Amino acid sequence: MIAVIDRYLLKEVSKVFLAVLGTILLIVISLLMLRALEDVNAGALTSNIVLRFMGLRIASDLPSLLPPIFFLAVLLALGRMAQHSELIAFAACGVGPIRTYRALFFAAIPVALIAGWLTLYLRPLVVTELLQIRSLQEDEAQQLFGIKAGRFYQHDQGRITLYVDEIQDGSRLRNIFIHDQREDITKVILSREGLLIEDGQTGQHFVTLLAGRRYDGVPGTANYAIGEFDRYQLRLPPRQMAEVQSLKRATYPTLALLASHDLRDLAEFQFRLSSPLAVLTLTLLAVPLTARSPRQRNTWRIFIAFLTYISFFNLQRVATNWYETGVTPPWLGSLWYQFAVLVLVLSLVMPTGRWWRRLRPVSAL
Repeated sequence: MIAVIDRYLLKEVSKVFLAVLGTILLIVISLLMLRALEDVNAGALTSNIVLRFMGLRIASDLPSLLPPIFFLAVLLALGRMAQHSELIAFAACGVGPIRTYRALFFAAIPVALIAGWLTLYLRPLVVTELLQIRSLQEDEAQQLFGIKAGRFYQHDQGRITLYVDEIQDGSRLRNIFIHDQREDITKVILSREGLLIEDGQTGQHFVTLLAGRRYDGVPGTANYAIGEFDRYQLRLPPRQMAEVQSLKRATYPTLALLASHDLRDLAEFQFRLSSPLAVLTLTLLAVPLTARSPRQRNTWRIFIAFLTYISFFNLQRVATNWYETGVTPPWLGSLWYQFAVLVLVLSLVMPTGRWWRRLRPVSAL
């Protein structure tokens, strides 16, 4: 059963954590909304998947947001309690740092488990779907109904280039240029008028050109040909979701990374472990970084907390890159920076703490 003091600390930290999390999510959602509207206006994203795209982006970024948000929540909650002399009252009742840690870990462990589930299981699925959405949106077959006049669009990995000078009524095209390099002979198709058609059953898109010319081959060579047509139809097959295969390791299942012997796969696996471990490590740092009394100067502790946050997450990428490139030995892994930052900060803060001084032997007079 959780004691009264533990429930009180857990309640205070949870309230601040939820408030900070809500504030950060509102900021992130606002930024994502602005970016999504820009993509919709530019034709790079269709309006019917904006909300889903934003939800996937939040789910992808949330594992990396939870550790600093929880760290800030613990600092704010303990700082407020120190300002009201509550920590001094706790110390007078025998509630020291060890008891404080126990209460904090009642909140830190669930947050770490959530971060672990998000980064180990959910994030690979989310990143895969985000890449598929982006690939489909970049595909010309998915962009046609958002096409803008006077711009070049490419399809099929750049082998088809389409240009439309004018669009009328959303489907009638004027002055169309198509450069087709899908076969051995390069084709250039020109037409003054065309139609944009979607097959309702198959979902495939067609560009139908009316009364135009087609140029096959390279000008100046023997196999160069010029022909005229009354009707020319170009099919742009939509890319299947299974065909969108990313090479990014962020999309690999966690079990596949764990079974691999490639350093880059193991680095990605350890990078995923870093978020839940960071929640626990930063919780260990939050208590000594909090002043115990309102009379203590807290400026330098806040400065160290800020440096801890900056160095912690900057070293994360550095350690991962060193592990991938073989700069650090394989046995060391890429999570050593968490232990290094923990030891460094504690070595700076603990000697000045009251509870640390009580552990040192009193010098003889």
